[in-house]
Amino acid sequence: MTENLCSREQVAENIKRIREAMAEAAVSVGRSPEAISLMAVTKTVPPQLVNAAADCGIRLFGENRAQELRDKYESYVFDRSRIHFIGTLQSNKVRLIADKVCCVESVNSLSLAREIDRRAAGLNTILDILLEVNVGDETTKSGMALQEVPFLAEEAAALSHIRVKGLMCIPPAGCKVLETERYFDQMYKLFVDIKHKKIDNISMETLSMGMSGDYACAIRHGSTQVRIGTAIFGRRDYR
Repeated sequence: MTENLCSREQVAENIKRIREAMAEAAVSVGRSPEAISLMAVTKTVPPQLVNAAADCGIRLFGENRAQELRDKYESYVFDRSRIHFIGTLQSNKVRLIADKVCCVESVNSLSLAREIDRRAAGLNTILDILLEVNVGDETTKSGMALQEVPFLAEEAAALSHIRVKGLMCIPPAGCKVLETERYFDQMYKLFVDIKHKKIDNISMETLSMGMSGDYACAIRHGSTQVRIGTAIFGRRDYR
């Protein structure tokens, strides 16, 4: 992948355009634009450009790599209350990010939930989590199968230093629109079903789905938070 990062001015223009598209998608299905949060995904983006996004009003940032977050954290002009961890997280890396984020969106096992709880207890804090769903049952992706989510939600909710705040997913790449819509609808149904159970310590406030290529579709199908990287910052080289 060839890197083609945007300038500060381009980042500002991109954010404005994305917010307009988000509002249009929300209004088209009778939703309030204020009900959907825009997250800037900062994988491999230099801190000065991330800070430029903050200057443009972005209030939520998604980090994918524990070591990268550790290295960039002190250069940010905002604090942990605005950072979510959204990448695949090994239990032995929780220690690197537990004091630098307010939410881990990629919780896909009870063992990971327990380690987050343990680290949060050691910091005398409470961390929010989202449960990551492998909505397309892809062998190359992390996340739980749809049918596993209610069990993990209840088990994680019993832990005292985490709060279960919702679900996140990434549909299979290259899907046709109707397939993507079906995956988003499955996620929304699961989100609502768990919410209606009214389990203690499960609030189901956040349905995190939709990225640079499909965020408008995700909003039309119930997403409350979209995670945008390339459309804000430009193409990046992940090698």
